[in-house]
Amino acid sequence: MLDERDRKILDLLQTDAGISVTDLADRVALSVSACSRRIQRLEESGHIARRIVVLNREKMGVPTTLYALIKTAHHADEWIETFRKAISDIPEIVEAHRLTGNHDYILKIVLPRVEHYDVIYKKIVRRVELFDVSASISMEVLKSGVTIPVSYAE
Repeated sequence: MLDERDRKILDLLQTDAGISVTDLADRVALSVSACSRRIQRLEESGHIARRIVVLNREKMGVPTTLYALIKTAHHADEWIETFRKAISDIPEIVEAHRLTGNHDYILKIVLPRVEHYDVIYKKIVRRVELFDVSASISMEVLKSGVTIPVSYAE
């Protein structure tokens, strides 16, 4: 079971994974060694999946976001695995979700410019058969982040 200090540690780390253990310990009112032990326990329990650095997309040359909505006529496990493999080594595809509703999958794709989508589209359709693909370009980011609520954690 997590307590409020654990949740505070998780919240602070997901905002800044580079925070020093000393600063973190100060912020949650623990000794450095106690804080370090808690972090290790949270990693071992799987509450902390990994620590990452979030890059500036403008500086990395991929400022454009496009969402590809995909329909397929295939729903067997074998096709899903083929699709998973087809998109897994395309770095521009940063997220992929299987959906309920009118579309089967949605891909979040980051690009240097919208015209580059055709390159990605061709890579996908060479590898796997799709029924329909429609794409929407993000015009403005209204909310973005990688943090999630910690209050539900057990």
